[in-house]
Amino acid sequence: MSQDQRLLDYLRDNKQIDPLTSWKELGIYRLSACIYRLRKQGWDIKTGRKAVINSHGESCVVALYKWSKS
Repeated sequence: MSQDQRLLDYLRDNKQIDPLTSWKELGIYRLSACIYRLRKQGWDIKTGRKAVINSHGESCVVALYKWSKS
């Protein structure tokens, strides 16, 4: 199964994903590249933002990709 298909399946089941979850759950390091390819195929995936704390205790914002059924 390709990374793109794993990501699509995950989004269908879980509705959203962030980069750390992508790496841990799916083994996808460059999540944005997969999202780009899926969007080029016509999949409607929205981008939001998610505040997180990094390993140094600093506040950061990462992308949060959300499945859209439309």
